[in-house]
Amino acid sequence: MQDPAIFYNTQIEKYRSQLHAASRKLGLSSLLRLLIFLAVAYAVYAFWGNSTAVIASILVGIAIFILLVSRHSDLRYERDKFRELIRINETELEVLKRNFHQLPTGTEFADPLHPYSQDIDLFGKGSFFQYLNRTTLLEGKDKLAQLLISNDIDNINLKQDAVKELAEKADWRQNFSALATLVKTESRTAVITGWLNNYKGFVPGLMKWLPLLFSTISGIVIAAYFLDLIGGIELALWFFAGLLITGFFLKRINLLSSSVSKVQDTFHQYYQLLGLIENTTFESELLRKNKDEIASEKQKASAILKKFSKAIDSLDQRNNMIFGVLGNGFLLWDLCYSWKLEKWIQEHGQVVQKWFRAIEFLDAYNSLGNFAFNHPAYVFPELHHDSHISDATQLAHPLLDPQKRIANNFSIEKEQFFIITGANMAGKSTFLRTVSLQILMGNVGLPVCATSCHYTPIKLITSMRTTDSLTDDESYFFSELKRLKFVVDEIKTDKYFIILDEILKGTNSTDKAIGSRKFIEKLVRSNSTGIIATHDLSLCEVTEELPQVKNYYFDAEIINDELNFDYRFKEGVCQNMNASFLLKKMEIVD
Repeated sequence: MQDPAIFYNTQIEKYRSQLHAASRKLGLSSLLRLLIFLAVAYAVYAFWGNSTAVIASILVGIAIFILLVSRHSDLRYERDKFRELIRINETELEVLKRNFHQLPTGTEFADPLHPYSQDIDLFGKGSFFQYLNRTTLLEGKDKLAQLLISNDIDNINLKQDAVKELAEKADWRQNFSALATLVKTESRTAVITGWLNNYKGFVPGLMKWLPLLFSTISGIVIAAYFLDLIGGIELALWFFAGLLITGFFLKRINLLSSSVSKVQDTFHQYYQLLGLIENTTFESELLRKNKDEIASEKQKASAILKKFSKAIDSLDQRNNMIFGVLGNGFLLWDLCYSWKLEKWIQEHGQVVQKWFRAIEFLDAYNSLGNFAFNHPAYVFPELHHDSHISDATQLAHPLLDPQKRIANNFSIEKEQFFIITGANMAGKSTFLRTVSLQILMGNVGLPVCATSCHYTPIKLITSMRTTDSLTDDESYFFSELKRLKFVVDEIKTDKYFIILDEILKGTNSTDKAIGSRKFIEKLVRSNSTGIIATHDLSLCEVTEELPQVKNYYFDAEIINDELNFDYRFKEGVCQNMNASFLLKKMEIVD
């Protein structure tokens, strides 16, 4: 079992060494470019008066300089990749220390109407999403959030296999993330696929061969001019003929160029990620199926996307004023590459969405694999379909400090309902969220914070936080009733694990006691399974009539005029409440 901290520190040392070497190469490359420039300048000076030698020196110098610029770009990309890999490993070391509040919070996914996300700190500052998420693509982030809120209990064993495999591919995951981060994209892939699917072509079919023919004739015309076989007027007429042909389509070429420029970075990024996936062997069924989504009968998806990216780069040369004018006058450049782009869209535009989805799936699952790698002591729930919904030993909340958290054993059978009582701050709410996360993590395919866990998959639904709505002119009590109605309606159509925290807080104690008891009886009659936390000890009496209901509690003791909690989950009814003590201790009352 590899120690994550040791791995990350080793990675940082390795990449710092490689970064130093790459930075040194980059410096030498800059110096070499300068020397080439000075050499060309000296050659022009030395051969001044010999036009043939001067032109030859300039052309050779330009050719070498272009090669050096390309090599320099590769070296800069390599340097930036090492920097990103160092940052990735430094981030993981901080997260291992529970310093993760600088990471994206996922607040945009918060939904108070969702079956559980609002109640269990799934999104927001200090949330499970913030702790878990390492996605680098916007769509990958969306996919990860969807995995967490889907309440999907199908194929959990396949999910676990995929997470386990990615946990073992730490180097691969980091390379994927670094590669995705280096290319900044602006367009959402849904917008791109929508544009591709609805694109209407304008370039006539003869542009498949006309630019090549026109370019060949242009070469002959230019050669004839230099051989004094034709004059400047004939050369100019041929040049303006090319501009005239291109100018007829100029407005639509400009629109196409503007559209593809917006997606250029996305295609450049995604074809590299596709190549990384294609060159990797996956063993788990879920990852193999995802890789199969990018398979092509004739050539690799990465090569197909790269071809489109290169065509965009070529069309983008029109923005160079000198080349744009000469290229269109003598080569019909814009029409040539507009035709290639449209041909590509016609042949591959419909399958791009499938390739994008495969990449975004892996981006999301990388976060799950990273979580499993960071927690080698966690266990993957053993899946069963027996009388127990959950049977876990030393179950704890994954966001609590491992050095301080208190773990508890938890076992509940199907159609059982636990009533949990306890003093304020004794750990009831934290325990409810611990159980909620165990169910959520189990359903997603993640390992859970326990030493062992047997689990029968079940969907989760909660009612733990309710707020009044001034905008909707709703009282707190009415908002709470709506939430409970939502729970009741949902359990009519599917099996859920229900977690409730202090229901009917918005009414008087007598009404609350009667209503809570009737609600518990209704849930039991529906053969539901779940937990309810309450301060109302009278609710515990329902166990006398309903054998499916059991009482548990969290205790508090006053020792030497100080309040002490052991945070232990115990069977029975709590007898020690602490509200009066706390009011006096904090000098709120006498």
